[in-house]
Amino acid sequence: MKSLDERQRNISGSLETAERIKAEMAQLQSENEALLAKAREERSMLLKEARETRDKIINEAKDQAKGEAARIVSEAQQAIQQQKMAAITEVKNEVSALVIEVAEKILRRELANKAEQEKYIKKLTSETIVSNQEAVSY
Repeated sequence: MKSLDERQRNISGSLETAERIKAEMAQLQSENEALLAKAREERSMLLKEARETRDKIINEAKDQAKGEAARIVSEAQQAIQQQKMAAITEVKNEVSALVIEVAEKILRRELANKAEQEKYIKKLTSETIVSNQEAVSY
């Protein structure tokens, strides 16, 4: 009987130990699940922050690229305007040179002899006098 009691105590002790281990395992499993849930939540937050940071960087890069593009376009427009003005000035200078050259050739031909020179001077003088008189009469 003694051995039966001892065996009963051993079995009871083993059952109690098993129950205690089972309870500890359940507690550990619960703690593990809580840790996993917390880790998932932290991962979600990190991913959200990473997406927000990525979007912010992309938007800043886009804004910077737009600003740079606007600056380049503005500089190009200024350069085009400067080249346009230079071309217009050059054309005006060439036209002026051609007008002077043509006028010089015409005057040389018309003033080739002294009689024609005097006739032309009188004509210019009379035109100047008439235009001055018209200006005074107004």
